[in-house]
Amino acid sequence: MPKDWDAHYLNQPPLNQPAAVVAAYAQELPAGPVLDLAGGMGRNAFFLARRGHPVLLLEQSRVALEFVRGEAARQQLYIWALKANLEAPSPDLPPGPFAGIVKSYFLHRPLLERLAERLVPGGLVLLEGFTLMEAERRGSQAVHYWQSGELLHPPPGLYLRAWAEGFWEGHHRTWAVWEKPG
Repeated sequence: MPKDWDAHYLNQPPLNQPAAVVAAYAQELPAGPVLDLAGGMGRNAFFLARRGHPVLLLEQSRVALEFVRGEAARQQLYIWALKANLEAPSPDLPPGPFAGIVKSYFLHRPLLERLAERLVPGGLVLLEGFTLMEAERRGSQAVHYWQSGELLHPPPGLYLRAWAEGFWEGHHRTWAVWEKPG
């Protein structure tokens, strides 16, 4: 059964810290807009918008979208939050070009092959998520977790710039930075 993301976001306060990979590599992004896939309550979008990047956030939860739109307006940040089912067989993605694409704690492998064509030369894909080891610890469905070392192998059109995997903050996670050649 699919997760009820509206209920999830109604019952959790918004996170105010960006994903570790976003915080570490935001300064490496070229100037320009960023695409935030399944951006939730906007923790990465707000962080990037405050650093001068216009952000297009795609999310399926109505609750999260309303929050992001309201906060972006209140803070006068350039964030556009649009409803999208990114787990559809062939989800619509904006064409870009984008300076960066963020995929944080969301995994739908068919999207990976479509990222390079949406980046400017030198653009970055910032990925972070839980691993299969964490799925086993949680008793969760493995399909939504990265395999060990999987992020070491970017799709065609991108190369690996940085990668890590291991325990931090009590959970087994992985992250990577993929870059489109300049």
